[in-house]
Amino acid sequence: MRFVSYFSIILFFLVGCELPAVNSPYPQQADDDEILYTSFSLRPKHLDPAKSYSANEASFTGQIYEPPFQYHYLKRPYTLVPLTATSLPSIRYFNKQGMELSEEDTSSEVAYSVYQITIKPGILYQPHPAFAKDDKGIFLYHQLTDDELDDIDNLSDFSQQDSRELIAEDYVYQIKRLAHPDIHSPILGVMSEYIEGLADYADLLRDESKSGQAIDLRTSAISGVSAIDRYTYQIKVIGKYPQLRYWLAMPFFAPVPWEADEFYAQAGLIKKNITLDWYPVGTGPYQLTENDPNRRMVLEKNSNYHPEYYPDEGESTDLALGLLEDKGKKLPFIDKVVFTLEKENTSYWNKFLQGYYDISGISSDSFDQAIQVASQGEFSLSDAMKEKGVALRTAIAASTSYIGFNMQDPIIGGYSDASKKLRQAISITVDYEEYISIFLNGRGIPAQGPIPPGIFGYIDGEAGLNHNVYDWAENVAKRKTLDKARELLVEAGYPAGRSQETGEPLTLYFDVPASGPDAKAQFDWLRKQFTKLGLQLVIRSTDYNRFQDKMRNGQAQLFQWGWNADYPDPENFLFLLYGPNSKAVTGGENAANYQNDKFDKLFEQMRVMPDNKDRQVIIKQMLNLLTDDSPWIWGFHPKQFSLYHSWNKNVKPNLMANNTIKYRRVDAQQRLSLQHQWNQPTLWPLFAVAVLFFLLLLPAWILYRQKLKKKYY
Repeated sequence: MRFVSYFSIILFFLVGCELPAVNSPYPQQADDDEILYTSFSLRPKHLDPAKSYSANEASFTGQIYEPPFQYHYLKRPYTLVPLTATSLPSIRYFNKQGMELSEEDTSSEVAYSVYQITIKPGILYQPHPAFAKDDKGIFLYHQLTDDELDDIDNLSDFSQQDSRELIAEDYVYQIKRLAHPDIHSPILGVMSEYIEGLADYADLLRDESKSGQAIDLRTSAISGVSAIDRYTYQIKVIGKYPQLRYWLAMPFFAPVPWEADEFYAQAGLIKKNITLDWYPVGTGPYQLTENDPNRRMVLEKNSNYHPEYYPDEGESTDLALGLLEDKGKKLPFIDKVVFTLEKENTSYWNKFLQGYYDISGISSDSFDQAIQVASQGEFSLSDAMKEKGVALRTAIAASTSYIGFNMQDPIIGGYSDASKKLRQAISITVDYEEYISIFLNGRGIPAQGPIPPGIFGYIDGEAGLNHNVYDWAENVAKRKTLDKARELLVEAGYPAGRSQETGEPLTLYFDVPASGPDAKAQFDWLRKQFTKLGLQLVIRSTDYNRFQDKMRNGQAQLFQWGWNADYPDPENFLFLLYGPNSKAVTGGENAANYQNDKFDKLFEQMRVMPDNKDRQVIIKQMLNLLTDDSPWIWGFHPKQFSLYHSWNKNVKPNLMANNTIKYRRVDAQQRLSLQHQWNQPTLWPLFAVAVLFFLLLLPAWILYRQKLKKKYY
């Protein structure tokens, strides 16, 4: 029958076509495309570097904008190196009389510091219509008419683009933008405390805005920021603030050309959502060429990118791991980065297994499928991952999760020997090794203090041990026994968890803004930890606003908190216990309301020091004070797990840098080959259906043929 013949023909052509592409989300993919495939789950809200402060936005802004400095891709601890600058900043210190001081002078003598930065000549911005001019040097698109705007729906509709050289004034201009009243930069408050004149400049712009004046940042100046010449600019800092150098590696301090601001300020473009928040303009290795946050976003190589090369040195293990094979080669290696919207972890994970995403994290749902844990607690890839050639990379996050004691509380707080021993006993009893195993699948390490690995001041091994909670035995840290905790509890005046004076059981209150089944399991576990000492723990779970109020008013007794590093300096963690930062007193980030004059003096000395042996000695003294006073149960530092397919090259997690895509490389041919191998179509059901269909029709066909014979005979 003809129907059977047609069906056979379809099967024939189906077998002959390239069937692995049937389920590919990238039908136009070629085997020589240097493309990185990844995803995003949340729409980036801001791509303006003066506004953006979220991790999901940094995935884009970090590749587009270039501050003067960056973090070395391979070195640990995290090390600043020049990016657009010729060298790290020169810093000079002066007293109130304007006399220059040496770096070793105490912070009290330093009235202000001057950071001088020189940028490399010849760096160009990405091609952009904001720079396009006619033959007379007049900007083509800075005064668009309604008729011209009719044909414009996105940035690619502009027929002409141009560029210009990056100059020092662009960096000055961006610092001015931090103070613009319409931008609402999240770091204006912090920077106003350190950059001389920034607060006054913000007031000036606010007054101009209220009076209805059009703000032109080029016509006014900040007293503490200025361009010295075409390639050099200065920032004047109140007192000593060495942490400014880390801020200068963030997109907040990346250059923005005034031409872009003027171009995007046109009302017609704003109505069409063509703004700097949507279409960035930078000097970085990539530019945003497709922005559809409901489907996908695409970065493509900036044709104007200045010469930059893969690092030629790193850690001692980097050579063996193949991380220096590309040393000295020109960056970037990847031509395009495709971000696809993925709202569900399961969908992303399945596409990763098919080879359609290059990298993946590990959710709790996929942990057992990806990881196997040895009897000694060591992690390794599952057999399924090994068969696919997947590599595992882990890194300890620059963050700390802890339980804090309110040092103002009359029971759990205070600085007497009895109070310290009570907190130390509880710190021993709350078994964070067990917590990490049960609730984190082993993805973390117990903290010995507030500073995580990778940050200057962290001390590994026995030298960095919290000796009030751990012993060093067999070359590892071992938590002290419950007998030691009970002994401390007796010395604190609470034998078997009861007051020695009244005989009443000690009841403690734990405040936390969490609820739900997962939180309940953790709360039950935590209660059991306290029960081991005969202590009663009452969980007070509230909404986040109520919890914040309790913390601000010093009403919480015990609480759970955490901190992620803004920059890789011990000051960013130790300031969490600096007395003047008390949350209940000044509204600062010292949630435990810890007060220790000796610690505070050491902190003030440490915060302005360079990273050297002297600073390390002072940090060790501070850590000894903290572990003795025990204002925190030190908690843990989480460990991040990432999976990479074998075609990924130059992979090394860098938890501080957000511009690392330029170092990555992929073997596109290997990727395509494995995608075909892992996604072979299953054709036998089609053949089975065809055979079954034929067998079902065969009797009817035979009967039909018989009737035809009778008719003609």
